[in-house]
Parts: sequence; structure tokens; C-alpha cells
Amino acid sequence: MKKLIPYWLVSPYILYFCVFVSFPVVFSVVLTFHSWNIISPMKFVGVDNYVRLFNDRLFWQAIYNTLRFLVIHIPLQLVVALTLAEFLNQKIRGQAFFRGAFFLPVIVSGVVVTILWQQLLGFNAGILNRALSALSFPKVAWLEEPAIAMYAIALMATWKNVGLYVILFLVGLQTVPVQYYEAADMEGATHWQKFRYITLPMINPTIFMVVVLSTIGGFSLFIEPYIMTEGGPLNSTLSAVMYIYKQAFQYYHMGYSATLGFFFALIILGVVAIQKRYVEREM
Repeated sequence: MKKLIPYWLVSPYILYFCVFVSFPVVFSVVLTFHSWNIISPMKFVGVDNYVRLFNDRLFWQAIYNTLRFLVIHIPLQLVVALTLAEFLNQKIRGQAFFRGAFFLPVIVSGVVVTILWQQLLGFNAGILNRALSALSFPKVAWLEEPAIAMYAIALMATWKNVGLYVILFLVGLQTVPVQYYEAADMEGATHWQKFRYITLPMINPTIFMVVVLSTIGGFSLFIEPYIMTEGGPLNSTLSAVMYIYKQAFQYYHMGYSATLGFFFALIILGVVAIQKRYVEREM
């Protein structure tokens, strides 16, 4: 009987894993070979969903939009987060206040933040355009112009999430031995040289973690375009997750949606693997 105690102790997790992890993954893979609208019975269609995927121009546009968002968002987030972390790592007054202020947007609901920025960037009634008009500048269609709408969303996402990465970078900076900087000072190294040859190599694991987390978060882009632009204008902010969501819960193409999700997960895995190899080699 005592030999069974360990199995009883781990049985809740095993049950959880089987019901909420293993079964959904297996069911999703099986679903990629079927056509199903929830109401009618599933119909086996073979690889038709995969053929449809490779010929779906809107899906590839959504992939392009998502990658474009990542190209804007990740470098911006890295630079801003590391700069703020360097600032907070200095001996300044009000350090605790600034740490809390930078982290506050992270714990605020994404829907609330998106609505706030929608009010800020609105064309006619937006606070920013009102300020431009008051200064006799022309209004800017931040969310209505296809060429700049994604930049506005990337800026908002950076503001929302940068506080988390500031904390991660701050922890990484505080693990760098002070003796390295003291030795560099004795050799007459400049601040940039200390940052380039001491700080960056020492916080390489933190940089990699921030890049991976930012990438995964960027690939899951949904709330921002869904509320702010609904994927427009002209599908310029339609993200991959938003397109998958529409296929599943707007058009009820469950099998095709599962195919898109499975393929999208492979893309994320590939991008993260490339990032890991590149970041470790460069740093």
C-alpha cells in the first residue's frame, strides 16, 4: 500500500495533464485532417486543410503582419527596457517609485490599456490629434493608415509590456560583479566600453530570455488589433492569432483553424530556435 502513495500524490497532476494538455493537443492534430463546424459530425478530408493553408493569401498576409510587428516591437522593447533598467540600476532618488510606475501597465488589463490608447490615437477625438491641431499641425491617421497602423500598435504593446522586461534586465544587471567595472575603470575604459564588453556579455542569458518572451508574446498578438482596428485598415494589422480566431469562432471552420494553429506553432518553434542560435553566437 505504501508503494502506491507516490502515485496517489502525483495522480492529480497526471489527470490534469491528460485532460487539459495531452487530450487537446492530440485532438487538435486529429482535427487538422477533418472538417467540423461543431454542430455537424466531423468529416475526414485528408490533407485538404493543409493544401488550403498554403493557398490562403490572407493567412500569409496575417503571418507577414505578425512578423512585421515583431521586427518593430522586439528591438524597440529591448532598447527601451535595457535603457530604463540601466537608469534604475543607478543610485537615484525615488528608485522604488519608478520601479512601480514602470511595472504598473503590466498588471493592468490589456483590454483597458487598448481602449485607453484607442482614445489617445483616435483620428477625430483622439487626445494626440487634438494636441496636434492645437499646435496647428495636421492630424495623423494613427490607426486608419495602413502604412503606420502597425507602428502605433507596436508602440502601445511596448508601453504595456516593457515594465516586465525592465525588471528582468534589472535583475540581470545586479548580478554583474562590481569588480569587473572597477578593473575597467582602472584601465580607463569608457562607459560604452564597459557596457559593450562587460554588461552585455554578462547579461546574455537575460537578453535571450527577453527576446524569447517578447517573440512568443508578439506572436500571440490579438487584443490590440482586435479592439483598436479589427484587423484593418485593409487587413494591415490582421495578426495570425486573430485570423485563427476568426476561422474558429466567426466562420466555425474548426478543422481549418486547428491546421492554422498547428502550423503557426511550428513557425514559432522555428523562429525561437533561430533566435537562440543567433543570440548565443553574437553575444
